[in-house]
Amino acid sequence: MNLLAHHFILVLIISCLAPLTSLSPPSSLKLDSSLSVDYKNNFLISPDGVFTAGFYIVGDNAFCFSVWFTKPLFNGDRTVVWMANSDSLIKGKRSILSLSKTGNLVLLDADQELPIWTTRTRDSTGSAELKLNNYGNLYLQSKDKQILWQSFGSPTDTLLPNQPLTKDTELVSSRSQTSYSSGFYKMIFDNDNVLRLVYSGPKVTGVYWPNPAVRAWDSGRSTYGSERTQPLTSLGGSSRVMACSSILQMMEVNP
Repeated sequence: MNLLAHHFILVLIISCLAPLTSLSPPSSLKLDSSLSVDYKNNFLISPDGVFTAGFYIVGDNAFCFSVWFTKPLFNGDRTVVWMANSDSLIKGKRSILSLSKTGNLVLLDADQELPIWTTRTRDSTGSAELKLNNYGNLYLQSKDKQILWQSFGSPTDTLLPNQPLTKDTELVSSRSQTSYSSGFYKMIFDNDNVLRLVYSGPKVTGVYWPNPAVRAWDSGRSTYGSERTQPLTSLGGSSRVMACSSILQMMEVNP
């Protein structure tokens, strides 16, 4: 086989492998780059492959940047565990999630001038990256390992194992199993350090659980302590309550 034939075979192999490489999802999102709704494989995957972050389709030409379990359910749907501003869905075509040169993560709808959602972060090291870990936490990290922003710090309707619920965060139910917009039930730490489920409807607001007629001490709940942090354990339970999207969704359906 002559040199020309060897060269032809090498070029053929490279041309066959190139499309496969271009289809591989990135391991992280770097400064001055973006993920686009226009490209099917434009998403991040956790190292163990359990979680995916990208543009999740929620309707006809309607998407939301989300984190979900990679493995589909029996009906083909995915379990979404976090969304960036589920009350403002974006349309397809040219919409992107962009990490600016300054380290700000911005969700842009091509049909709107203002951002749909932003982290309002700034990276002084000029090397921040957006990554997705094996716990399902989407986080923006600088070169010096500082966490500038993380989805675990702003949950939507779901707590994942090892994700804390704190005095500065809340769980908000989705409107229904088919509508991801904010519903009327919230799980929060109240001012007396007690974890509560609150109904906040258009006309009425009140404590749904625990029974507001029973004092916290009488029901075995201490109001002492100012930490107000409650993690969901790796077994899916909590010393006070198991908090997950199915509970809040069930309350929306059966108030």
